[in-house]
Amino acid sequence: MRPAHVPIRAVSLILASVFCFALLDTTTKYTARLYPVPVLVWSRYAVQLVAMLIWLGPSMGYGLVRTRRPRMQLMRGGLLLLSSIFFTSALRFLPLADATAVVFCTPVVVVLLAMLFLHERLTPARSAFVVAGITGMLLIVRPGLGVFHGGSLFALGSAASFAVYQILTRVLAGENPRVMLFYPVMTGAVVMSLLSPTFDWPAHMPWQHVGLIVLGALLGTLGHFLFILAFRHAQASALTPFTYMQLVWATLFGWVVYGHWPGALTWAGMAIIACSGLAIALHERRRAQIA
Repeated sequence: MRPAHVPIRAVSLILASVFCFALLDTTTKYTARLYPVPVLVWSRYAVQLVAMLIWLGPSMGYGLVRTRRPRMQLMRGGLLLLSSIFFTSALRFLPLADATAVVFCTPVVVVLLAMLFLHERLTPARSAFVVAGITGMLLIVRPGLGVFHGGSLFALGSAASFAVYQILTRVLAGENPRVMLFYPVMTGAVVMSLLSPTFDWPAHMPWQHVGLIVLGALLGTLGHFLFILAFRHAQASALTPFTYMQLVWATLFGWVVYGHWPGALTWAGMAIIACSGLAIALHERRRAQIA
């Protein structure tokens, strides 16, 4: 059986999603150097919860929590919260592009999990795409033995959590996307609020920093909504390679915002990632037209 065509709509949604995530990470890296990680994570989920209740509460009411699989929804929400905590911690120690690159162990894990649990077919073209993406990532980061310190371990923990989150997103693809967006937000806000008395709260926070935190929360909400919609239109193993584009954005934003100028090998890695993404899209489209 021929692999399914990857719709342009799904690709566009996943690319827009990772663009939002890259912007979120850029703002989070700045605030993570100034405030405790639990405070930032709580703020993000609290703002997202309020925004969603204002946006969807009047029209959906209790429909926001109506689902056929509440336990899996809560588990998925817990995994995203864990991934957020790990990644925010990693950004305190690693450059933006490095932290993002380490987290990009996620697509490899997702493809393997999709094969094992979703019975999705890993075509040679998709395999080549993943290999090309990893090659581009290594050209950008060029990690030595020193990469595996505390910051990178946080990033790897984030990758593992997010990989399982992506698989559960695919399993729950038939659910209402707004419900799927709300459950992780609700889970994160409730858990972090219960833990909030133990946080080291700052005595003062300038309004500019408050604005950055609110902006990051809104970008995260939009990014996850687009991410969910993308997975409703294509298989996990077909879409996850396109998430490598987030590494390109992270490198560019790290250069513009934090002054990390990419070298020649970094530009080569970015080109490999971008070209391999275009190649797989054209390849899948051509096969679908022939079928």
